[in-house]
Amino acid sequence: MAFISKKRKVANTKVDGNKTYSLKEASSLVKEISTCKFDASVDLHVRLGVDPKKADQAIRGTVTLPHGTGKTKRVLVLCTPIKKPKQKMQVLIMWALTNSYKKSKADG
Repeated sequence: MAFISKKRKVANTKVDGNKTYSLKEASSLVKEISTCKFDASVDLHVRLGVDPKKADQAIRGTVTLPHGTGKTKRVLVLCTPIKKPKQKMQVLIMWALTNSYKKSKADG
C-alpha cells in the first residue's frame, strides 16, 4: 500500500465520503484541507442533464480571470536619446533591455 502522509491523514479525517456537500461547504473545505505551498487549481464537474449532440442544448461560455493570464509582456523600443529627465529614464530602461536582448541573442 502507498505511503500516506500526516497531512493527508488529517485531511481524510475532515472529509466524509458519503456526504454530499453544498458548493459553499465544499469550497471552504477545499481551502481548509489544502496542503500545497502554491496556488492550486480545483476542477469542478457539473452534471447538467443536457444532450450535447443537440444544437439547442449546447452549453458554451467564457470566464474572465481576475488577474488575466498572469503572463507579462515585454516591449523593446529602439530610439535615439531624448533630453528631458523623465524620458532619459525611459531611454535608460530601453538601453538595458536592448543590451539584455543582444546578450541573449549572443548566448542562444
